[in-house]
Amino acid sequence: MSSKKELEIFLSYLDQIEEKNNKLQQYDTPSKIAADILWTAFMRGDLEGKVADFGTGNGIFAIGACFLGAKKVYAIEKDEKRIELAKQNSKEMKIDFIHSDISEFDQKIDTVIMNPPFGKKPRHMDRDFLLKAFDLSDNIYSIHTANSYEFLRDFARQRGFNCQKIRELDFPIKRTFDWHKKPVKNFRVVVLLFTKLEKF
Repeated sequence: MSSKKELEIFLSYLDQIEEKNNKLQQYDTPSKIAADILWTAFMRGDLEGKVADFGTGNGIFAIGACFLGAKKVYAIEKDEKRIELAKQNSKEMKIDFIHSDISEFDQKIDTVIMNPPFGKKPRHMDRDFLLKAFDLSDNIYSIHTANSYEFLRDFARQRGFNCQKIRELDFPIKRTFDWHKKPVKNFRVVVLLFTKLEKF
């Protein structure tokens, strides 16, 4: 893979499931956003070891990490239909697909890359993903609503992690659930990099 644009094009061909589970707040990560996060992690050297994608969905982060040369990739997803789709999308790449809740995953890893539930309905689901990531990894790339940045910065520091804002951008979401009123709504989000503080 020679460029971020090439990665974006490759990821854009991955299939997605139209039917979403509102209890899991399933929002597919656009290929452009996924490629930007993956390329940032790649350029920082954070994709050289063991990488995990929490709530892998259609497998976009796991597949991208594998394509960029990660030594070992785990893709964790509790929705059986979505993990089966991720397996199909991976075209037999060497990825460990794990059909379970992230709470049951216990492998130490170098980097987590994820698009967790935004924590709106039900509330605070994103924090559960972060707490699990804090337990298992020193480097976490994660997408969150922009208005949660200051809270998450303090939330992370209390648990021994620095929080750096990598990007702030619009995340398009098609009308999916009952509470969505518009055909497409752009949520303002931040891409955050959490890194473990040395004193911890």
